[in-house]
Parts: sequence; structure tokens; C-alpha cells
Amino acid sequence: MSVPPTEERNPDTVHIDRLSTLDMVRLINAEDQKVAPAVAAVLPAIAAAAELAVAALRGGRRLHYFGAGTSGRMAMLDAAELYPTFGAGPDQVVAHLAGGLSALHTAVEGAEDDADLGAAAAAETGAGDVALGVAASGATPYVRGALRAARTAGAGTVLLTANPAAPLAELADVVIAVDTGPEAITGSTRMKAGTAQKMVLNTLSTAVMVRLGRTYSNLMTDMVASNRKLRDRQVRMLVQATGLDVTRCAAALAEAGGEPKAALVALLAQTPPAAARAALSRTGGVVHAALRELHAT
Repeated sequence: MSVPPTEERNPDTVHIDRLSTLDMVRLINAEDQKVAPAVAAVLPAIAAAAELAVAALRGGRRLHYFGAGTSGRMAMLDAAELYPTFGAGPDQVVAHLAGGLSALHTAVEGAEDDADLGAAAAAETGAGDVALGVAASGATPYVRGALRAARTAGAGTVLLTANPAAPLAELADVVIAVDTGPEAITGSTRMKAGTAQKMVLNTLSTAVMVRLGRTYSNLMTDMVASNRKLRDRQVRMLVQATGLDVTRCAAALAEAGGEPKAALVALLAQTPPAAARAALSRTGGVVHAALRELHAT
């Protein structure tokens, strides 16, 4: 039976249970430092997956995540954060966790071993969508069922794994295989493999949102202000982007009906919010494109 790297015993940590607490955490940290270089080695694959997702979302289609256990929870976390950060609706990026929402905090026995359950979850996918399976081992049956069903439906498929020899690679158009090696605690993929998944998903989804025009420079123009802190951040974003004072930016945000992107374009182009909103609508919500159009007229 083929054993994925994450299940192999790590020769550097066999004595971990005999160390002082400080030396133990130093050893774990030393293992964690191997993650970023492993992610750097697969950046071309991350970029290819991001381009697939950009094309899907621009075409009005969806990006789906599928995973079980830690992998599925990482996918759920990434999808959940895209709405408040970038205004991406839950109908655009959808996360499917083996065992459902209850599996976020309690193991659901057998869910990850059920390929039919994955196929049923992927029944939501269609031509033009992208299905991204997250499986540290690269062999999870739930993810296998999901990727196979998504591919049959005409969706693009991506596999994120910690196994360079992942069996599920044959079902993916793009394979992101982050070689994090054996875990500090054998088989505990919530450690390096989970950290790598978090890094890859953060990088991929952020790149997708930037490509879709959900930022201006490195500022979040589409954030959803659900509390006072985020409303203050919207005003601060306008100050940082325009160099104007807080009072003027707060007034512009109010004039734009609380829409930070419309307020930003209105301030930069010195145009009424309605004209800024219309330019954004014509240019797919991309600030630079809206500004070019307004300055050309």
C-alpha cells in the first residue's frame, strides 16, 4: 500500500516527547519553516488555478471547494472570509465539507470515505465552474467523488494536496502538490499540510479577487462594513487612496450611499457618485478602468 508523505515518520522529531517545552516548540517551529519554501515551489500551479477561477467567475460561474476533515475546514474558512473581505457572495465561492456544517467541530464518521457523498455535493457544479478538491493525502474518497462528478459536468478541476504522487491527480486539470513532507507528529495533517493549505488558499483566492478588480492598489475596495471597525476601515481606505482628510472621505462615502468603490472613483475622478457608479458598472467594477473612462471623456 502506498503511504503519502504526511503519514511517514519524521526522523527529526522522534524524540519530541522527551524535550523541554521550549525545545519542543522550537522543533515544531523548525518544521513549520519548511512550509513557505514548499509553497513557493508550486506558485505556477497556484497561478494557473487562479486563472481558471477568474475565468469562471467572470463568466458568471462559480468556484467550489471540496474537502474533508482539516482540509475541508480550511476550505470553509477561506470561502467564508471572501464575502467580508472582497464582497464575494456565497453564490460565487461555495465550500462543501464532508459531513456538512456539523463536521466543522465534530468528526462525522465515514463521511470522508464516501465517494458518493462527494459526487452528490458536486451535483451543484456545471460547465464553466471550477471544482477545487483539498486533500492532504491526495486520495480522499469524498474528494475523488466530487472531482469526478464535477469533471463529468464540464467543470474545470483543481487538486490541492501535500502528496506529490497523489492518486487523485488524474482527475485534475491543475495539480497543486505542496511537498511539506512528514509531519512533526506522524499523520497530523492539521500541522504543516494544514498550514500549507491555508497559505495556498489565501494566495489563490486573493489573486482571484485582485484580478476581478476587488482591490485598488492593495486596498480593499469591496469590503463589507458589518461593524464600526470596518466602517472606519472604509474611510481609512479612502484617505490612503486619495490623500484627502478623514472628514472629506467620510462625506464622500455617505454621498455614495456607503459604497466605498463608488466613493473612491468619485473622489479620484472628481465626479458625482452616480457617474462613478455608472463607469464602474460599464467596466466590470475595475477602478483603474473606470478612471480611464472618466478621464477620457
